[in-house]
Amino acid sequence: MSMIPAPAASGDTSHFPADHPKVAFGRIGVLLVNLGTPEATDYWSMRRYLKEFLSDRRVIETNRALWWVILNGIILTVRPGPKGKDYASIWNTERNEGPLKTITRAQAEKMAAMVAERDPRVVVDWAMRYGNPPIAERLEALQKQGCERILLVPLYPQYAAATSATVCDKAFDALKAMRWQPFLRVAPSWHDDPVYIDAVATSLEGHLKALDFEPEVILASFHGVPKSYLLKGDPYHCQCAKTARLLRDRLGMSQDKLRLTFQSRFGNEEWLQPYTDKTVEALARGGVKRLAVFNPGFTADCLETLEEIGVENAEIFHHHGGEKFAAIPCLNDSDEGMRVIEAVVLRELSGWIAG
Repeated sequence: MSMIPAPAASGDTSHFPADHPKVAFGRIGVLLVNLGTPEATDYWSMRRYLKEFLSDRRVIETNRALWWVILNGIILTVRPGPKGKDYASIWNTERNEGPLKTITRAQAEKMAAMVAERDPRVVVDWAMRYGNPPIAERLEALQKQGCERILLVPLYPQYAAATSATVCDKAFDALKAMRWQPFLRVAPSWHDDPVYIDAVATSLEGHLKALDFEPEVILASFHGVPKSYLLKGDPYHCQCAKTARLLRDRLGMSQDKLRLTFQSRFGNEEWLQPYTDKTVEALARGGVKRLAVFNPGFTADCLETLEEIGVENAEIFHHHGGEKFAAIPCLNDSDEGMRVIEAVVLRELSGWIAG
C-alpha cells in the first residue's frame, strides 16, 4: 500500500545467473512515522485503537496485571464512546479518516517530491505507530522495493520513550522477521535544531499577525507525560523546556509572555506541570482577556490540538471570563513544516546520498 510512487530499481542484474531469484536492490527508503488514529469513530473502532495504544508498555508503565484489569474492565468499556465523539468533531469526512493521517500522507508525498530531485533512488513512505498503515507493513514494502537502507523518522521534535522509542521498538520487531534486513538509521529528535526553531517562530508570527487581536499571553502547550517518567531519566521535559526557551529568544518574548505548559493528562498520577487546562483557567480568572495557544511538540494537527486545545480549552477560557482565544495550527505540510522535515531527512541521509 505504498502511497508514494517509487523510482525504477537501481542495480545491474545482467551478471546474475539465469536461475537467480528475482530481487530488488539499490534503493534507499525514508519512513515517516506518526502516532496514529482510529479507522473510524464508532465504538468498536475506537476500542481497537485505544486497546493497541494503551497496551503499549512504553505508554503505560504501571503494574501489568493491575493495568490489564483497569484497561479491559473499565477504560475500554467507558472511554471509546466519548472519545469517538471527540474524533467525530474533527474527522476528515471527505477522506473518511483522521486529520493526522491526512496530514502525514501529505508530508510524505511532498517529501518524496523534494528528495527525488536530489536522488531518484530514494523512496519515501509513511506509517502510524498505532492503527494503519502499520510500521511493519511499510518497512516490508520498502524492503521489497529494493531499499537496502532505510531512514526511520519518528515525527516528534522532542524525544520521549512513549513516542520516539516505541516507534523504534516496533521497527526493530519488524526487522526480526526479515531474512534480508535493511540497514536502519533513526533520526534523532530536533527540539533545538535552528531550522525547526525558526520555522515554528516564523509560523507563529504569521498566524499572530492574521489575528484580529494581540494576545496578552501565549502558551506553548506540549503533550504531557507522567512526572515519574522524568524522574526515571526520560529527557522529554528538558527538551520541551529548551524548545520553549529557544522560541522565546527567537521571538524576543519574556517568560511571562510565552509560557510552557503540558496537556492531555490521563489517570490519577501526577503529570508534568504546569497543566495547560489549569493554566488557561487561572489566566482567565486572573483577568487575561486575550490568549493564544500553539503546540510546538506536534508536527501535525490532531485530536489533541484541534479538539482539546481548539474546543475544550477555548471553552474553559471563555467560561471563566476570557474573551479572545486562538488555537494556532501546527506546522503540518506547510512550507515551514516541510522545511523542517526536509532538513532532518537530508541531514540523516548524509553519506547515503550526495549532499
